[in-house]
Amino acid sequence: MIKIGMLIGDRYEILEKIGTGGMSDVYKAKCHKLNRYVAVKVLKQEFSENTNFVSKFHVEAQAAAGLMHPNIVNVYDVGEEEGVNYIVMELVEGITLKNYIEKKARLSVKEAISIAIQVSMGIEAAHNNHIIHRDIKPQNIMISKEGKVKIADFGIAKAATSNTITSNVMGSVHYTSPEQARGGFSDERSDIYSLGCTMFEMLTGRVPFDGETTVAIAIKHIQEDMASPREYVSEIPVCVEQIIFKCTQKSPDRRYQSMAELIVDLKKSLMYPNENFVKIISADTGGATKMISEDDIAEIKQRTDYLDLEEPMRLKDREVARMTSAELDLDEDEELEDSIDMIAPAPVKPVVKKVEKAKPVPAVKEPEDDVDEEYDDDDMDPRMERITSIFAIIVAVVIGVLVILLVANAMNLFENDKPGTSAESVQDENGPVMMIDVVGKNKEEAKTLLNDLGLGTKITEQPSAEYEAGIVISQGVMAGEEVELYTTIDLVVSSGSDGLVSEEEPTEEEPTQEETGVEVADVTGSEEAKAKSALEALGFVVTVTTANSDSVEVGKVISQNPTAGTMAEEGSEIVLTVSSGPATVKVKVPDLRGMTETAAKEKLTNLGLACGTVTEVFSDTVTSGCVVSQSHSPNTEVEKGASVDIQLSKGPEVHKYKYVATLDAPSGYTGGNVTITITATDGDTRTFTVSSFPCAVNETGFKVKSGTITYTYMSKTMQPVIDAATGQEVQEEVTQEVTTSPAAIEFAQE
Repeated sequence: MIKIGMLIGDRYEILEKIGTGGMSDVYKAKCHKLNRYVAVKVLKQEFSENTNFVSKFHVEAQAAAGLMHPNIVNVYDVGEEEGVNYIVMELVEGITLKNYIEKKARLSVKEAISIAIQVSMGIEAAHNNHIIHRDIKPQNIMISKEGKVKIADFGIAKAATSNTITSNVMGSVHYTSPEQARGGFSDERSDIYSLGCTMFEMLTGRVPFDGETTVAIAIKHIQEDMASPREYVSEIPVCVEQIIFKCTQKSPDRRYQSMAELIVDLKKSLMYPNENFVKIISADTGGATKMISEDDIAEIKQRTDYLDLEEPMRLKDREVARMTSAELDLDEDEELEDSIDMIAPAPVKPVVKKVEKAKPVPAVKEPEDDVDEEYDDDDMDPRMERITSIFAIIVAVVIGVLVILLVANAMNLFENDKPGTSAESVQDENGPVMMIDVVGKNKEEAKTLLNDLGLGTKITEQPSAEYEAGIVISQGVMAGEEVELYTTIDLVVSSGSDGLVSEEEPTEEEPTQEETGVEVADVTGSEEAKAKSALEALGFVVTVTTANSDSVEVGKVISQNPTAGTMAEEGSEIVLTVSSGPATVKVKVPDLRGMTETAAKEKLTNLGLACGTVTEVFSDTVTSGCVVSQSHSPNTEVEKGASVDIQLSKGPEVHKYKYVATLDAPSGYTGGNVTITITATDGDTRTFTVSSFPCAVNETGFKVKSGTITYTYMSKTMQPVIDAATGQEVQEEVTQEVTTSPAAIEFAQE
């Protein structure tokens, strides 16, 4: 038994009951693990006792949990606790499409088509995952406060129908397909039929078929033609009417065969409402065999320019001629129809071929003669026709090969090497790229070589006495390392020797720096501490500068000056450029106050921010469930990816009040019963009767702070009256009911 305030699944706190249906009750709950509100659907007791149904219910609910689509009410969890079977779903704050139609009587064409497109997209996503709803109806379609259309109960309907749950439980039979009404096989096209009935109701405000019993309605779905929605609403476009008719065809083969086809026509109806572009397969297609006339035969011959149907078709083989009519079955006739349809340049009625084939069989004693007579008028020799066909096939193959070669050449599929690239630079289209050495090259040349590899460049300039201006001093990634395609490589380029103190030319007596110096170690890509230690161990003085880098990790060396391999004196300065990570991006915090939790989180996500801690507080001014305050003030700039904490309103804080007092008798009371009435300002009334005073009063549970009190009792008074016998005025006792005026009272908080 579910009670308000209980915790199920060790995480879902039941807050309130928000709906009920034939199979289940729906509660609003809070998930304490993810700190969000959810809807918990709990199966009623009679279904929980059906083990077969419960088993399939769990399987189908778990399958539906795999569906993630904006137009589907997402299933988060399914479970069982102490005999209570439940599923946890996305909480959609809004109303059902059924209630929406009832409120508006009927929807406009544009609004109905827009809703139908969103429903179709949700159903299409389910069908693509091999999940059929089987109970599409306005009651299972939700419209959120933001206008989003979402389908509920995916998978649950299948579990129910597989256990022969009655229509009273499964919902209205007003939207069921004919095959479902018969109890036969139903597939994705059953959902299309039900959606057609739903569209009919959206546009007209009424269901397509109605009756006194569910059986009567089901029979109408099977036998009766659907009335045109234009009979009720004349402004409905013809194309929309035809879309509904095609969705609700009795035969599934004549409906839309997929939701994708339906979505295309629905979108067309918005763009071209005055055009009738819907194609409905005629019910007469593939009908009974019809007689063929001589004119029809002549027309067929003229259109096909002689049909070579091979030896079995010509009936030149004696064995074929001996076949009885019983041996020529319908399947062969259908194959003949298909062959002629493929050859003929213009449409030919299928029944024509059936007559031509069946005609010689019944009584042909000499079939060869009949067949010869049939083709006496043809001028082309069969052998010549066969040669012509072979030649045409050869020409088609040659043309096809040429087209393929031209396309391949246009796509450069036959080029193994391009000018300016080596075999080492040929990489897999999406695989890693082997870095090359560009140190010492001109920056434009280095940029071109790296771009050919699919790599970007970021160039910073630095003075250098060793390299001329425009020459690459160092690179962020060492040669031979693998990097992902489209990675940006940091290059340090010499800006010349301006600003550097030139050294005196060495004399012959004095040894040069190269002869007496120490070779600078390569520390690019190393962590700052390790690089500094390595260089200081060689006797150098290390100076560290920082720079932003998208490709080098924070704290690692981007470049060094002097570069690795050069000779420098002990005690000379080595400048290391260390990565401080990508450049910081600032984002303005939006104003979230008054938004729902879902809308606030979506707003933060769109700006690259995260929603931090969510807490709840009482508020007399902000609607329950909406944001009261946020940790960062609106328009404050923070780093991208920062967290923003929010506080949600729990609504006004509810206080309880009591009235405790000792009451004295009202003025004029002489005895008997007194009815005391206490009325709170919100209408809450408490009445009780006493017969003696003073009396004690202790009334609790009031929701407001004040009210009024009245007393009602019987009072005896003496009134002057005229004695009819004597005509004299005498005093007579009169009893009457007295109600005092309401007196204001104040309640105390409990």
